[in-house]
Amino acid sequence: MNEDVVSLAAGGEELGVLVGAVGAAGFFGLMIVIVWQVAATWRARMLAAREEQYKELATRYARLLEDTVELQRRTAEEQRQTLDELTQTRLAVGSMEKMMREIE
Repeated sequence: MNEDVVSLAAGGEELGVLVGAVGAAGFFGLMIVIVWQVAATWRARMLAAREEQYKELATRYARLLEDTVELQRRTAEEQRQTLDELTQTRLAVGSMEKMMREIE
C-alpha cells in the first residue's frame, strides 16, 4: 500500500512539471505575440509619420513650384517691358540723330 501512495505522489509531481512546462510555454508564447504586435504597431506608426512627412514635402514642393512659375512669368513680363522701352529709346535716339544730321 505504501508503494501505491509513493507512485501516485510521483505521478502527481510529473503532472505538475508538465502543467508548469505547458504554462511557461504558453506564457512565453503570449509574451512573444505581445512583443510582436507592439513592434508591428510601432512600425506602422513610423510608416504613417513618414508618409505624412512625404505629403507635407509634396505640398511644399507644389507651393514652391507655383511661386517659381509666377516669378518666371513676372520676369518674362518685365523683360518684355524693358525690350519695349529699349525699342522706344532706340527709335527716339535714331530720330534725334536724323534731326541733328539734318541741322548740320
